Amino acid sequence: MKKSLLALGVLSVFSGAAHAQSTVTLFGLIDEGFNFTNNAGGHQLYALSSGDASGSRWGMKGTEDLGGGLSAVFQLENGFSINSGKFGQEGQEFGRQAFVGLSSETLGMLTFGRQYDSVVDFLAPLTVNGNWGGQMFSHPYDNDNTDNTFRINNAVKYTSVSYAGFTFGGAYAFSNSTSFAVNRAESVGAQYTNGGLSVAAAYLNVDSPNNGSSGAVANLGSSGVDGSWSADRQRVFGAGINYTIGATTLGFVYTHTDLSEPTATQYASLSASPSLGAASSLKFNNFEVNAKYQFTPAFYVGGMYTYTQATYDGASGGSAKPKYHEFGLMADYNLSKRTDVYIQGSYIKVTNASGVDGTGLEFAANADAAAPSSSSQQFMARVGIRQQF
Repeated sequence: MKKSLLALGVLSVFSGAAHAQSTVTLFGLIDEGFNFTNNAGGHQLYALSSGDASGSRWGMKGTEDLGGGLSAVFQLENGFSINSGKFGQEGQEFGRQAFVGLSSETLGMLTFGRQYDSVVDFLAPLTVNGNWGGQMFSHPYDNDNTDNTFRINNAVKYTSVSYAGFTFGGAYAFSNSTSFAVNRAESVGAQYTNGGLSVAAAYLNVDSPNNGSSGAVANLGSSGVDGSWSADRQRVFGAGINYTIGATTLGFVYTHTDLSEPTATQYASLSASPSLGAASSLKFNNFEVNAKYQFTPAFYVGGMYTYTQATYDGASGGSAKPKYHEFGLMADYNLSKRTDVYIQGSYIKVTNASGVDGTGLEFAANADAAAPSSSSQQFMARVGIRQQF
């Protein structure tokens, strides 16, 4: 009897050690809300919408201790709509992330698969849309991808450990075709955090995004509001700062997006008219200021203002320089550690919307609505609930 008890005790010790060396975690988030848009293609819109403040998701991640501070890691994560049950990210099973790699306690992490770029990793957390507000507060058409509208496929990615608050990383995404430079992506970024101060900068370049089905950025359709554009090149860079003192957090972020030779199907939704003709370039400069006040550990109120300068240059010599003014407010209350309710609103107005040099273009407002406004203004409001598990 004593021998049996001893054997059972030894087996329990080894089972516990094995369990500690390898872990798999299931996780997820459900975000559901009711939206009102005052002008979506000329009509008022009332709709239930999933994942606007935080993308609804489900996934699993795991680590295996390989010894010497080295671990094997993986993550599989999908996005979905709670209203239809369909996959998000153009119907991909693990459209949010899917990667495997190695993580070192001293050297950092190297991963392979479908992943976030450096703008999303380092700079987006300093914006409202990439942090606590969600896509209603994204910069016009999410032109800089700070709302994480698209991911990069076929990516090799490195993320450093923290060196006294300083972290850095980068990613290279292969085209996976014989045309090596068509639909490939490169990104780098860095962030420094010290107490209440956070500073970050990032750069992303995609050659011929959305060209072909197997490249770095693919399968995004041609809506023109999905964050990626069919173009000869999409280049994004920017920097930002957040500072927290007491219950108040203040922030500023600047990003620049440069689209070389965008195709008509991708930027047609910028206008109330169905077609804008050929373009040689499309550029955006986004200036965001934001603030959040934490009244209690369970309740905060935040606001933002983004000023965007856009420049459209037509291949035939016409041009337009619309200016976007976007205002947003949000209040959030935690019912528990896992569940919160919130209300948010966004108003966007486009000035200098008409084209110059005889182009006659009309650039319309679009505040994460189902369709651009039929005028230069648009208002959207949402009441929602989120639960994490």
